[in-house]
Amino acid sequence: MIGAIMKNRIYGYARVSSADQNLDRQLDALERFPVQTNLIYADKASGKDFRRPQYRRLLRRLREGDVLVIKSIDRLGRDYREVIDEWRRLTTDKRVAIVVLDMPLLDTREQPNGITGTFIADLVLQVLSYVAQVERENIKQRQAEGIASARSRGIRFGRPMIERPENYRSVVQSFKGGGVTRRDAAALLGVSPSTFDRWRRADSTIVDRPPFNRSL
Repeated sequence: MIGAIMKNRIYGYARVSSADQNLDRQLDALERFPVQTNLIYADKASGKDFRRPQYRRLLRRLREGDVLVIKSIDRLGRDYREVIDEWRRLTTDKRVAIVVLDMPLLDTREQPNGITGTFIADLVLQVLSYVAQVERENIKQRQAEGIASARSRGIRFGRPMIERPENYRSVVQSFKGGGVTRRDAAALLGVSPSTFDRWRRADSTIVDRPPFNRSL
């Protein structure tokens, strides 16, 4: 009798990353599964604010043997590391089954033959995580190559250099001779001491750079 009262429940979770996005498509898919409307939790969370209060409420409600249905795997987190952490929390710590509607292989419910889909689902997740990591590394490499190529063509990055005042050289000479302090020199030029330091470092780099030999 107690077992009948405490039977496992099917929950749904939906999330969008900004307040102006629509949850309807996810909610419709969850209801078609079907998940009862009163057992669906939904969050509208921005990338900066990922507290997800409804997801936290859902975690407190989930019990061993319950089923959690989501439309896509990225509803669990912002990146695959976070997705895998949540996946393990749900399947290993809370012993909840997960069904991902957009990816039928990610279904950890017990099948009629007594075999669970947990092993296959975990394997698929690891492959997806690896692919995502490789893609991130490829993006970083392409960015680095693009920056290097742009720099070789003379394109400069970062904040634009402030043009030096006409009295810059005379102030630098006075500073080197001990006539003014670093702070006074910066004040005479109308810039901050850090900008004055940056200008002097740039000057020393230009002076120390060996001349380009076209005959090589």
